[in-house]
Amino acid sequence: MPGLQVGQSAPRFSLKDKDGKAHSLDKPMAEYTVLYFYPKDDTPGCTLEAKEFSGLIEKFASRNVRVVGVSGGDEKTKEKFCKKHSLKVALVSDTDFKVAKSYGAYGTKKFMGRTFQGIFRKTFLVDKSGKIARIFDTVKPEGHAEEVLAAIDALSKKGGAQKGAAKPAVKGIKTTARKTVAKKTAAKKPLRAKSAAKAAPKRVVRKTTGSRIVKKGSKTR
Repeated sequence: MPGLQVGQSAPRFSLKDKDGKAHSLDKPMAEYTVLYFYPKDDTPGCTLEAKEFSGLIEKFASRNVRVVGVSGGDEKTKEKFCKKHSLKVALVSDTDFKVAKSYGAYGTKKFMGRTFQGIFRKTFLVDKSGKIARIFDTVKPEGHAEEVLAAIDALSKKGGAQKGAAKPAVKGIKTTARKTVAKKTAAKKPLRAKSAAKAAPKRVVRKTTGSRIVKKGSKTR
């Protein structure tokens, strides 16, 4: 199965958290949804990642962004995990790994000489239209929450710059008026040049002929 690409529609899902509440990509949607896949509840790397997302959950919320963590297990493992580490982030159970597979986040893994099937640590940023805005294929637990938050801010700034771009001149009365003023200004320039030429004093060139001074242009008697 080919991997997902930025710009594609994110696969739909509906998974439950520790309280039995369903989480999905159905409308109404947040500005962005951070969908992060993690291997297993209460393992060192997954705990660090979940704690960092929990620590920044208010910053994500202030940007109208929701965060959902996805892994195997069930409601009981999620409840135990959240309670043990006081996690605020929503964690949902993908018991049959169907959702992880649809996102290309499940497959063959190798660890300490063992080969097995499991969830990859991957994160997807989904915009409010349901399109994938960013994919994090290589994720390190430490600092990942900050990395995702920075990516969201960068995307928001990019969108703001496009919205605030200079608008083209509006054709109509205002444009016609500007053209008329420009023509009048151009027409006045030669007249001003002529007026300046008339006002400027003529330069008198004198020639000395013997004891007499003759103005240039006058007849010699």
